[in-house]
Amino acid sequence: MKRDAWILIAWLCASMLFAQREVNYDEDKVPSYVLPELLQLQNGEKVTSVEQWEKQRRPEIMELFASEVYGRTPTDRIKVTHETITKNPNALKGKATAWQVRFTFSSGSEDETREAILLLYIPNKRKEKVPVFVGYNYNGNHSITHDITVLYPPTLHLVKELGSPEWERGNQTRRWPLEMIIDRGYAIVTMCYHDIFPDNPRMKGRSVIPLFTVYSANNTAANEGTGLSSTGTTGHDSNQSASDEWQAIGAWAWGSSRIVDYLETREEIDSDKIAIMGHSRQGKAALWAGAQDERFKVVISNNSGCGGAALFRREFGETIDIINNAFPHWFCGNFKKYNKREPSLPVDQHQLIALIAPRKAYVASAEEDQWADPKGEFLAAYHAGPVYRLYGLSAIDSETMPELHAPIMGDIGYHIRAGKHDVTDYDWKQYLDFADKHFKK
Repeated sequence: MKRDAWILIAWLCASMLFAQREVNYDEDKVPSYVLPELLQLQNGEKVTSVEQWEKQRRPEIMELFASEVYGRTPTDRIKVTHETITKNPNALKGKATAWQVRFTFSSGSEDETREAILLLYIPNKRKEKVPVFVGYNYNGNHSITHDITVLYPPTLHLVKELGSPEWERGNQTRRWPLEMIIDRGYAIVTMCYHDIFPDNPRMKGRSVIPLFTVYSANNTAANEGTGLSSTGTTGHDSNQSASDEWQAIGAWAWGSSRIVDYLETREEIDSDKIAIMGHSRQGKAALWAGAQDERFKVVISNNSGCGGAALFRREFGETIDIINNAFPHWFCGNFKKYNKREPSLPVDQHQLIALIAPRKAYVASAEEDQWADPKGEFLAAYHAGPVYRLYGLSAIDSETMPELHAPIMGDIGYHIRAGKHDVTDYDWKQYLDFADKHFKK
């Protein structure tokens, strides 16, 4: 395990160092580009009504993202069970009740299961059902609190050596202002993203993906006559799969929807007021989850960059080629066709944001996070506007970026703050204000 980890780290570092030699951070070197049309069918017909958008154009765009970028989410449903492990009615200084719930995902065979642990905080002071924020954490539920009763994720040992900083309790509390969220009247639910797909290109076999019949079919076909199996005894994947098979981002998005399935069983939760917030790679997954699952009424992308909110065609900061080489397990195989060929990609990220309409979308950037292309993130939110206007909703009026700390709070929201790639209290205050605007009318 240790040897594999060091090999992986060395490979990723080499990939990133090679890629970074060609990174563009100069606005004058952004190529001229033409964005794919939002309100025009593939046959050239203009979209002029909500009905046309929903029945014709939206499915066209969804199909392109599924086949060319994120992979196809399987249509078959696997068994998911929930078991309450702990309940703490005095969490967060008595402000909330905390539940830990074990999710078990099963293909129908006892030998093919995966486990995840969900952590849910619900305000104790409430008179009615409460809205909720859904979001993955990176280092485990134990990382967002100093509460010694909060359990470690079942998958952390697959990607982090015992004793590494990620095992330290409370190591990411700065990203999760739990009391602030509870004080504003919101529940908060989280899960370690590794529990759905351990973030390592060699760990697909330990993700939820092999539980689906389409995975077995794809790998059997790809490996026929090669003598390869789909997964080895160590859980390493053969990397043989259909070119449009979903990968990590697709799996993480799917997992977010399974969290919503559970929340719908909780009488304390207002299931019509569910927001999803994702940071960085989870910002990418949050946007894809929001596009697919209309139960997410507010979709928030924090510093999501390439493959998230940023426009691919700007080729600024991280690019398709860089991200596919550094993280080959995030996107479907077809996406690699567009390495250094951004203009040939049939979609761009303003269309992904537009898929969320008429639900509410919020994009956030950080001034020093040039790798994620803040301007590209803003412009994607701006160019999603025509679909929101089709619904009679507000959109961002100007393609001039706002000043630092001057949030836009319409049906599409946006802010850029000072600082680096992170989630801060400032970000959360804007997300809470945005949710208040749309959930507490």
